[in-house]
Amino acid sequence: MKKLMVLFLTSILLLAACSTETPESKPSNDGKDKGSDGKETEELTIWAWDPNFNVAALNIAIEGYKADQPDANIKIIENAQDDIVQKLNTGLSSGTQKGLPNIVLIEDYRAQSFLQAYPDAFYELSDVFNEADFAEYKLAPTSLDGKNFGIPFDTGVTGLYVRTDYLAEAGYTVEDLQNIDWREYVEIGKKVKEVTGKDFITIDPSDLGIVRIMMQTAGSWYLKEDGVTPNIADNVALKEALEVYKAMLDANIVKPNSDWGEFLANFNNGTVATVPTGNWITPSIKAEASQSGLWAVVPIPKLNVSGAVNASNLGGSSWYVLNIPGAEQAADFLGKTFGSNVELYQKLITEIGAIGTYKPASEGTAYALEDKFFGGQTVIADFAAWTEDIIGVNYGMHTYAIDDIVAVEMQNYINGKDINEVLKDAQKQAEAQFK
Repeated sequence: MKKLMVLFLTSILLLAACSTETPESKPSNDGKDKGSDGKETEELTIWAWDPNFNVAALNIAIEGYKADQPDANIKIIENAQDDIVQKLNTGLSSGTQKGLPNIVLIEDYRAQSFLQAYPDAFYELSDVFNEADFAEYKLAPTSLDGKNFGIPFDTGVTGLYVRTDYLAEAGYTVEDLQNIDWREYVEIGKKVKEVTGKDFITIDPSDLGIVRIMMQTAGSWYLKEDGVTPNIADNVALKEALEVYKAMLDANIVKPNSDWGEFLANFNNGTVATVPTGNWITPSIKAEASQSGLWAVVPIPKLNVSGAVNASNLGGSSWYVLNIPGAEQAADFLGKTFGSNVELYQKLITEIGAIGTYKPASEGTAYALEDKFFGGQTVIADFAAWTEDIIGVNYGMHTYAIDDIVAVEMQNYINGKDINEVLKDAQKQAEAQFK
């Protein structure tokens, strides 16, 4: 009997020991950790995509922020951009805060659709950064009713990447492509194709990014300045852009591609002579080390319409704070990093090749570095200068939806439909869809 009692008591003690919480086994305290002063600190969560670009930039920013705020508890949750859009829409439309991040990265083309649909869901950032320090064209997409809700991040400033050896073979120099219009671009492309056999450009027929690049050189968009009213039927810049697009096809200077992999392959394997796109393509251009010294970058061609400039944008994104607990600390993090830190932007250039839109950073040494791949050209400084020339437009709420409408009508135009009828029909479809 005594032995049974001893065994019983021993079992109770073992169970008690196993159930005792240790620092390692204790459940997390609702996303809170202990700071160096023993106080609980809120965990900030950030949603972003692309581990080699946006997430890498966040890690650099967090490292710098923690130098002054060692107790900061910041967690990055990586998702594909489309997944972030879906999750954010689902969360905000549900009316609950559960599962939402403190900070989220949103592409500039999509920003207004969130700000206008959920105006109370975002925390105002007007007081945490100086808007005059950022490229002006980035402010319209990130603002609503005169208030700033996003801190501008990377620029999608475009350039015309050109193979200098192909140009030389056709009798051209880089200077011949400086500050030209798109019609001149097509004519040069014809000559290069005739002499070298190389196509001048690669295009995905389902992606009208090149048309958006062209439109913004003239300060025009699919929507009027209110960001809501379709601007298609009487859009002079859009009409010219579609005509240039067709002229490229008619001149037989286009190498089609069906996806991102083919797009990259067409210039990495030397199939095409130029790549007009956003500066974010630079690492992909340089991925083919054997082509070092054979590339240069010149200003993007402009449309042959009144007021057009040799500068445009494709893509780019900005940081937003959601109006949930922790918003003040999240705003502090963004304000002290992407909103004002020159040193951070120097590191973004040297470590991941990301060009921001924070103007004071352009005076730093990283922006003045010569790039041997581009024949010693100071490409970062050039892109920074072109960024300041970009004409701002209101991307509004429906950029991608109208893009889809125009893409279908574009095929009708290629197949012989009158351009004016194409624009009128696209206008009607957009008005019916967004009334």
